[in-house]
Amino acid sequence: MPAAKTYFQAIQKNDFPLKKPQPGEWLYENQEAGQNLEAYQQLPPFRPDSLTQTIYLQPVGRFSTLQRQALQATQEYLHIFYQRPVLLLPAVADTLVPRAARRRQNGHEQLLAPYLLDNYLKTRLPSTGLALMAISAKDLYPKPEWNYVLGLASYPDRVGVTSIYRLQDQTLTSENYTRCLTRLINISSHEIGHMLSLHHCTYARCVMNGTNSLSETDTTPNRLCSECQTKLYWNLHYDNIRRLRELTSFFHRNRLRRDYSLAQMDLKQLP
Repeated sequence: MPAAKTYFQAIQKNDFPLKKPQPGEWLYENQEAGQNLEAYQQLPPFRPDSLTQTIYLQPVGRFSTLQRQALQATQEYLHIFYQRPVLLLPAVADTLVPRAARRRQNGHEQLLAPYLLDNYLKTRLPSTGLALMAISAKDLYPKPEWNYVLGLASYPDRVGVTSIYRLQDQTLTSENYTRCLTRLINISSHEIGHMLSLHHCTYARCVMNGTNSLSETDTTPNRLCSECQTKLYWNLHYDNIRRLRELTSFFHRNRLRRDYSLAQMDLKQLP
């Protein structure tokens, strides 16, 4: 892949090294070795075939007009990010979660994430599904002793669930829409990356960095470092330059200034 190698060498100049992890951050609490291309190839990773090409997004609950707009933008983004079809399914009512798997916490209702994962999602990945990602309108919790969880996934089953509730700071408005969308595309692309066998990135600032909190997630860009892009390209084989141009356009149209600036920097490195 001579042309691809030239591309990765060019954008590598924009990989920002990770700073020394601080107490409470992911890499301070979790010692991870990282994963280069050779380690990725030797797993072996999940590789889509001619049938398993589509990413499915499953909304769970009732969504406002602005929330549906964020879901549609996420659908578009994941299509560009993975260069694969993405289907946004009709929303299903959260009444599928029984009373025993829901609770009230600090004045709002939460759904038990493992119930959605084990009793709903694992049996519903279509035969054409590369991944199935549920997005809940309500907050999630993983077990009684935890306050909340941003998401949960079963990577071998290629299914996961996240919630828009905390990404929108409880209520989505025109003022916090951009911040919410930035977080939603970050978490969705990160989790689906794991479903394609990408491990947490320890090489540079990257959307595949592990995070321990929403504030730490906010510091990670919606950009794959050159090392992680190499792995994804080896698996999916797409046009790197077209993907980058489409990402740049998406960031610009959706006013995601930080990510647009990073994509522009990558474009400027190309011959």
